[in-house]
Amino acid sequence: MDSSSKIVVIGAGAIGGITAGFLKKAGYDVTLVTRYPEAVATIENSGLEITGIRGDFRIRIPTVFRIADIPHKADVVFLATKTTDIEVPAQEALKIMGKDSVLVSMQNGIVEEDLEKIVGKERLISCVVGWGATMLSPTRLEMTSTGDFVIGNYRGIADARLAPLKAIMDSVLETRISENMQGYLYSKLIINSCITSLGAITGLTLGSMLKQKKIRNLFLCVMKEAMDVANQMNLNVEKYAGKVDYYDLTSPGGRWKKFRNHLLLRIIGFKYRRLKSSSLQSLERGRPTEVDSLNGYIARKATELSVEVPLNKRIVSMIHEIERKERKSHPENLREDIFVQCSGGDGQ
Repeated sequence: MDSSSKIVVIGAGAIGGITAGFLKKAGYDVTLVTRYPEAVATIENSGLEITGIRGDFRIRIPTVFRIADIPHKADVVFLATKTTDIEVPAQEALKIMGKDSVLVSMQNGIVEEDLEKIVGKERLISCVVGWGATMLSPTRLEMTSTGDFVIGNYRGIADARLAPLKAIMDSVLETRISENMQGYLYSKLIINSCITSLGAITGLTLGSMLKQKKIRNLFLCVMKEAMDVANQMNLNVEKYAGKVDYYDLTSPGGRWKKFRNHLLLRIIGFKYRRLKSSSLQSLERGRPTEVDSLNGYIARKATELSVEVPLNKRIVSMIHEIERKERKSHPENLREDIFVQCSGGDGQ
């Protein structure tokens, strides 16, 4: 992999589209795959519009609707689809990959074992996306927060391809290499199980959620259940973004520690106040969420290990109710007993 590498980004949503845009801006040979056929001509001829915290620009990118329409082999494939849409694109991506090609998974949940079965362990690179973005339309994307990428082998095996891949991805945002991707992936899963899932349930932005003490308590409760599972899995869970220490946040403590925990969440809520849950965005488009790969992953592992995680299990079932249009995303959903008990409030 080098500056002449042929790159394919599958998924022109907020993360995939912005990644493709910055790579193309840096001079890389990029092809974008979009699920919106009406967007193909616009992106190729008028350009993909990217706005937000790292500036505004418009860039033209070769774009296709079908992976099969890509006329060349890909050295690097970034799979930036939702966790609910990985199987078919991964199978099709295999057809344009050579023996030395890599597929970089950019999903919110933990899907590595499923992808390994399709593309093989030797081709898969795990990636944690530590920044936020929103799709305003199929041709307009906004980067809402900066951060980094963390990449590595899911099994913790040294891989000489990671350094050149890092050089490519540094064109988007700073990229770090880790030997503990399972710990990083689970760390990202925990924060998304809070932000993404509770955002889908309440319909609120992150800033609006974390202004409220009862929702901050729910975040802490989701984290505590997730860490109970991690401990039984013997996982070393990394700090999220190098700052959010789940071991510290979920350990016992007095009034000062509780104050400090809430202060940290308030700071996060203010910094990323505009962030809108990706699952909420999916619901608004009439599409399924990724909850089964987030809180659902925690719930499944908890069942296997005989760990109690009632809040995470109820979050999963409630979001499925919203998907079935049996209820709407609204703060009133937090009036249920399990949420009131975990929030330490009256549900108001």
